[in-house]
Amino acid sequence: MKIPLFGPNNCWTRRLSLLVLLTVGSLSALTLDLRAQVNNVGQRPYLGWSTFSEQTINGNFLTQANIQAQSDALAASGLQKHGFKYINIDSGWMSTFDANGRPIPAAPNFPDIKALVDHIHANGQKVGIYWIPGIEQPAVDGNFPILGTRYTTQQIVAIPLARGNAFAGAPPNPFHDKIDFTKPGAQEYINSVVALFASWGIDFIKLDGVTPGSYSDDTSIDNRPDVAAWSKAIALSRRRIWLTVSWAIDSDYLSTWQQYSNARRIEDDVECEGRCATLTNWNRIYQRFRDLPAWQDATSVSLGWNDLDSLDIGDGALDGLTNDEKRTAFSLWTMANAPMYLGGDLTNLDSFAKNLLSNDEVIAINQSGHPAKQVLGGNQPVWVSSLGNNTYYVAIFNLDDVSTVARVPWNLVGVTGALSVRDLWNRVNQGPSFGTYSTVLNGHSVRLLKIVGLGYAAPMPSASYEAESATLGGSASVSGCAPCSGGAKVGNLGLGAGNTVTFNNVYVPRAGVYYMQVDSMTQGLRSYLYTVNGGNYQTLNSGGGSFSLPASTVVPVRLEEGNNSIQFGSPVSYPPDLDRIVIRGDGNGIQPTPISYEAEVATLSGSVSGVFSNYSSGLAKAGNIGGAGSAVTFSNVQVPSNGVYQLQIDASTSGLRSFFLTVNDGALQELDINGSTFDEPSNNVYSVQLHAGTNTLKFDNPTNFAPDLDRIVIAPMVGDD
Repeated sequence: MKIPLFGPNNCWTRRLSLLVLLTVGSLSALTLDLRAQVNNVGQRPYLGWSTFSEQTINGNFLTQANIQAQSDALAASGLQKHGFKYINIDSGWMSTFDANGRPIPAAPNFPDIKALVDHIHANGQKVGIYWIPGIEQPAVDGNFPILGTRYTTQQIVAIPLARGNAFAGAPPNPFHDKIDFTKPGAQEYINSVVALFASWGIDFIKLDGVTPGSYSDDTSIDNRPDVAAWSKAIALSRRRIWLTVSWAIDSDYLSTWQQYSNARRIEDDVECEGRCATLTNWNRIYQRFRDLPAWQDATSVSLGWNDLDSLDIGDGALDGLTNDEKRTAFSLWTMANAPMYLGGDLTNLDSFAKNLLSNDEVIAINQSGHPAKQVLGGNQPVWVSSLGNNTYYVAIFNLDDVSTVARVPWNLVGVTGALSVRDLWNRVNQGPSFGTYSTVLNGHSVRLLKIVGLGYAAPMPSASYEAESATLGGSASVSGCAPCSGGAKVGNLGLGAGNTVTFNNVYVPRAGVYYMQVDSMTQGLRSYLYTVNGGNYQTLNSGGGSFSLPASTVVPVRLEEGNNSIQFGSPVSYPPDLDRIVIRGDGNGIQPTPISYEAEVATLSGSVSGVFSNYSSGLAKAGNIGGAGSAVTFSNVQVPSNGVYQLQIDASTSGLRSFFLTVNDGALQELDINGSTFDEPSNNVYSVQLHAGTNTLKFDNPTNFAPDLDRIVIAPMVGDD
């Protein structure tokens, strides 16, 4: 066909049209991306710093001068070119209210907040600020006119006065009063506050104490209308402002959090806040490993991000974390695509932190828009992020304190092998790997990989077993659960040895190691103790944000040929509600070599008792150890051969206390344990001589108080397993 040089069908016109189409298509894609989240922000998790961690150890820290110094330190650190740009001002910046009932920065700490914001912006950074739902009593008592309306602050509160957020006191004087958004002027008041923030140049708002969540049992507070109002006000401000809702948000209301905010805090504070001697500690990092699986499907470019709280990894020993633990924390945050905001004092940022935070290969995971999923749980969890084209990020963690050889079958990732393996922290290429990947991991450390897969693994054979159809003991009872498999679940487990769910007739065709998926529900931390065929208790520490939405965790279990019995409960503490278990595999799975033994279900003598402990494994520990006849005895510690083994002792104490350890009726060994709190265990590793078969380990202190004992972990010396 002859095409005229000029006209609708000539090649130049077609090329121009194609260019226009491609440009429009690109713009459309960009527009879609920009609209993927509310307020035209949040397409990628933000990176930066927050004041709050440092505030927990320095009550005089929150000043304009100090924040300006932190902004300057961030600018000088070199981290901005790696994406760290936010300077977020947390709670405590305001003191009173203006003539329209809007917050005024506290004097003399903040003499000119607009100048502070301008300084931060001049450094090429963005500025965040903190507020809470509701309206404080002084703003109500002033009966201030709401800007641009004929209404006043007293006309928008709920009557009688009610709690406006999770931090409010009990009525009739909650101080943080609930706003009634059915009343005229209520939305306009929030509009005026956001407009004030926008006039300062604020780029980020953290809305704290939000319910349902924040561990508040008072569902009458319900800040969902507040969150919607703040989001609408941001849109009206015509400023691109990130909105995060905080803290420990209830996942039953995900649709609201996803519709109106860019991120939601899924946990309580990572900081110790006086409960330990440092900014944070390992137990608070481990807590995130427990909670995140329940939220892993709730996050994406379009749904917003799961916020794990501050990363306290820049202040050396003051962080309360070893270098391995800092690398592990950073790896979890980045695999989750969580916002990464540092805590502590940026003027003291150490060289290790700068090196850690400038690894662009690792930061690329965080910014990939492909949050990871947990494919294996327990104390050697594996998280995988699929990038498409058979390319994956893989994180292999060791949450025990003992060193170990971690072995990960590639079929758990979904491939038969890896054509290439890149170690992202060590920045080395490891070459191809087939069948199973093995690596040595120190305690609390991680191996972070980028792989190109070989083929795709066939689905594992599986069988599902419903909890409501299992054998229920004691107080265990069935209740409806629409999202659950089978429409029901079992609750009221634990707090007694007889309150259990027992799956009898769990059939496998051959003996070996299988993978057990456990679908459960909880708000906050809870734990199962489970036994397989009447063997030693094993622990599944979990967490979550809902008693209605099941979350899955997979752990390896050794089963016998034919029918098996698996029982779930907790003699001392609170397990999650249980939906079902699914057994997968062909018996060729791999079990980690460290074996854990819980103190609360060991043999307790004398004054010793099993007691609840929120941050302990199994949510329980053995206390009141010490004095004649008061001991904890582990009488069934199994090892395959004679030799020296690693012994991890998780114990809690405030100050120095000692155990006396007896192994197989041998000589007493004095073990000194030092700690800063009885609320959380510290990890201690020793070596112990054991013989093949069954061993007995006894912990006591005949003449003095011993620490509380959480658990012990027995593991081969690395290289001897």
